Amino acid sequence: MSSKKIKVIDLFCGIGGLSHGLVKEGLDVVAGIDNDGDCKFGYEYNNKARFICEDILKVTASDINEMFGNKEKTIRVLAGCAPCQPFSKLNLKKVTEKQLQPLEKFACLIEETQPDIVSMENVSGLADKKKYPIFDTFIKTLEKNGYQYKYEVVDVSEYGVPQRRKRLVLLASKFGEIALIKRTHKNKKVTVRDVISGLEPIGHGEASATDPLHRARTLNATNLKRVKATPCDGGNSSSWSKDLVLKCHKAKSGKTYQATVYGRMRWDDPAPTMTTHCTGLGNGRFGHPEQNRAISLREAALFQTFPKSYKFTPDDEPIVMKRISKFIGNAVPVKLGSVIGKSIREHVDLYGN
Repeated sequence: MSSKKIKVIDLFCGIGGLSHGLVKEGLDVVAGIDNDGDCKFGYEYNNKARFICEDILKVTASDINEMFGNKEKTIRVLAGCAPCQPFSKLNLKKVTEKQLQPLEKFACLIEETQPDIVSMENVSGLADKKKYPIFDTFIKTLEKNGYQYKYEVVDVSEYGVPQRRKRLVLLASKFGEIALIKRTHKNKKVTVRDVISGLEPIGHGEASATDPLHRARTLNATNLKRVKATPCDGGNSSSWSKDLVLKCHKAKSGKTYQATVYGRMRWDDPAPTMTTHCTGLGNGRFGHPEQNRAISLREAALFQTFPKSYKFTPDDEPIVMKRISKFIGNAVPVKLGSVIGKSIREHVDLYGN
């Protein structure tokens, strides 16, 4: 076992899902960097780490080295999930040079600071190096600087995250071979029922009296009719009467979307991938399996494996659905952060540094 402390700087940290998972595994997260200042309270309160509100393009190698401190006494981990929207399947536009800059900056900071270990998480599509040469450049930066690495597209439900969510996870090390720990839930997925069946029933536009985050968006009259017409436990808009079908879905080109929006989750499957719009009924299969509403903020947070104790805003601030949905949807699932943290710990122990 290493006598050195494992210190982490989390680039693009957001509200702190990755950091919290690393903290739970005993890693010392010294700072998170993100350009969304609204994340400061949640990040610092829950992770007891410094939040730096800064554009990553303005962060220098000397900034990183100063935060890490004494190189001889620590194992330094540089982690991050660069903004993934440009590489998402939902992004139908051509990726711009500006959108590539954060990932390019991540590679530059690796080269300039030479951390002992690198962790990178992003959408699965980024692994297509022909489509996204920036990922090939990232890999070549690691090779050029003496890192051994492994990356894979991971179905996070195989690690106990109750979501059908595929992510690219990369680990790299100066010490030797490194990889994620073995799948923990390959044959037994955590389901929607496992996670939210015990929560208090609420209606659309309502909030629990005992849990401020257990609140659901208000539906207009038409959307309330739509969700009531959607069969429980996995139903979708294909069951609606014609007057409820959206105009854009009536066209031949829109037929394929009918099964993917305004749908209900299935009790005995993992939830769909949480997004920044995961509490909106028309933004995906985010309908409650049987209650006539979209999922609540609390349910979304639980699907992202945030503990109930995690605070996203101060107690004296009003809860804004759109804001907290964004925090939750943008986050790395906490349990995936724990898997990455455990993989790093076991790697460090193996090589005895």
